[in-house]
Parts: sequence; C-alpha cells; structure tokens
Amino acid sequence: MVELRRGGVNLLIRPLERKDLKDVHGVRNEQDTMAYWFEEPYESYDELEELYNEHIHDTHERRFVIEEAGEFAGVVELVDIDYIPRTCEIQVIVLSKFRGRKLAQKAMESALEHAFYILNMHKVFLYVDTVNKSAIHVYKKLGFQLEGTMKEQFYARGSYRDCYFMGILKHDFMRDRQHK
Repeated sequence: MVELRRGGVNLLIRPLERKDLKDVHGVRNEQDTMAYWFEEPYESYDELEELYNEHIHDTHERRFVIEEAGEFAGVVELVDIDYIPRTCEIQVIVLSKFRGRKLAQKAMESALEHAFYILNMHKVFLYVDTVNKSAIHVYKKLGFQLEGTMKEQFYARGSYRDCYFMGILKHDFMRDRQHK
C-alpha cells in the first residue's frame, strides 16, 4: 500500500480487494474507457467475480486500486508477469472525473516501483493507441521509450487501430529516479 500526498492530493495505491469489484465492473463496462485497453466493454458482474476468485493467488498479475481522498479513481495493473525474462505489461485507467490531476502518472510510477524494486522485473512494457497523445505524453514523462508501431493490432471503436509498443528498463527507471 502506497500513500502519496503531494500538492494537497491524497492519493492511495493499494491492492485490489473484493469490495472494489463493483467499481471495477463499472469501469470495465464503459465503452470509451475500454477502447483504450482494446477490450470489449462487456462483462457481467458474475464473470468479474469469478475471474477475481480464479486469479486471487495468481503470481502473474498484480492489480491495484487508485483512490483519491478515499474515493475510487481507477486501477493500475501489472499483468502477464513473466519471471524468466523478468518482464510484464502495465495498464492504467483513471475515471474521467479524475483525469487531469496526474493520478495516472503517479499511480504508474508507484506500480513501476513495485515492478522493479519488489518483483525485480527487468522491463515493463505497454501498448497504446497511436492517437492517444495525452497517454503517450505521460508514458514518455515516466521514461518509456517507443520501441515500435504495431499496424492494425487491435480492433476498437469500429476499426482496426495501430498502437505503439513502449517499454522501460529497470536501470533506466532507477537512473531517472536518481536525477530527480
């Protein structure tokens, strides 16, 4: 559990709990939000609860809730954790009413610290729609590097979408933290 207090913002990053499923269910059924994750905005609560039960002890994922002033603001996840090459994917969603407050950036920074300092990952990567300029800006600020463009990789909003594959290496993340 990480609690950040900066600039009057009371931000908490904590593990996902069963009590959060109602909020997560709402997020996972928003079409605009799920388009950023290139996923279908359809999931029943029963399915989500079943997935939660199935993955509660899964060592290949870590899911965290983002709270601001005690209110659910989104999720940040480390998924597809592979302990051989020491890599994982990171994903973040911040509810629209909380956007513009740098919550995604702060939550991702906390999740990256967890990935590199706790899980000893070597590399964390992500996929982002090439037209999602605000997200790309945040990822670059965190130190992610563009590694390639994947043509028509995902289907969202009625068309195939190009996406960038971006990654950050542990030694680059640590170097950047030392210079701040």
